[in-house]
Amino acid sequence: MYTWFTEQTPVMQALLATLFTWGVTALGAAMVFFFKKINRKVLDGMLGFAAGVMIAASFWSLLNPAIEMAEETSSTPWIPAVVGFLAGGAFLWVADQLIPHLHLGFPREEAEGVPTTWRRSVLLVLAITLHNIPEGLAVGVAFGAVAADIPAASLAGAIALAIGIGIQNFPEGAAVSVPLRREGFSRRKSFMYGQASGIVEPIAGVIGAAAVIMMRPILPYALAFAAGAMIYVVVEELIPESQLEKNTDIATIGTMLGFAVMMTLDVALG
Repeated sequence: MYTWFTEQTPVMQALLATLFTWGVTALGAAMVFFFKKINRKVLDGMLGFAAGVMIAASFWSLLNPAIEMAEETSSTPWIPAVVGFLAGGAFLWVADQLIPHLHLGFPREEAEGVPTTWRRSVLLVLAITLHNIPEGLAVGVAFGAVAADIPAASLAGAIALAIGIGIQNFPEGAAVSVPLRREGFSRRKSFMYGQASGIVEPIAGVIGAAAVIMMRPILPYALAFAAGAMIYVVVEELIPESQLEKNTDIATIGTMLGFAVMMTLDVALG
């Protein structure tokens, strides 16, 4: 299976990897067939875990390779990392202001983005979908970097990133579907909404891989961009939501464990 995967084009590898991450989101959403509610402490721990994975991935899989690549081509290697990182955060900030969405645990009246009459369920899905964009983009850019034949990028490292993103997608799928079930939706409809939040990842993954292959000079910027977008999601969404019910110790331990798991994956496989 691994040999077959290595024989695929980078864009196809990115597509397959992000289909995997989407599939794990669907597995998480499938928890609605077994549970009508999730213990809040467990959910907060899982959200913290997701945050830890994304923080570690942002540095080990994205920022560090971006800096190493820039050192090979630029006399000021910190510029691509800083510019790309801030641009990624700015992109998510703009999207956050424009796309209607509602963060987990908040009342309908506190929906963000352009005012709308859309239902709470749609807004919840959009919140998860919004932060799945940088995750898919990160995986796609990582596989595109391998195609650029740069020493700082490796296929094993890109696969490690996809595995890490997939692991943290599991609680995200459950975080959408189970609350919807509790609000009166059928199990099937709750599942469909939950897994739908991950559809954007294969799309963003293919775009990211194709873009960096066609425009190799932007690769350090693209890696840092994905890192900045993911850090924005962590600080603006995941960490606040994980501590909303004051389970701060559990959320913090989850974050530490998530960081450790992703760091181990990247260092061991990358």
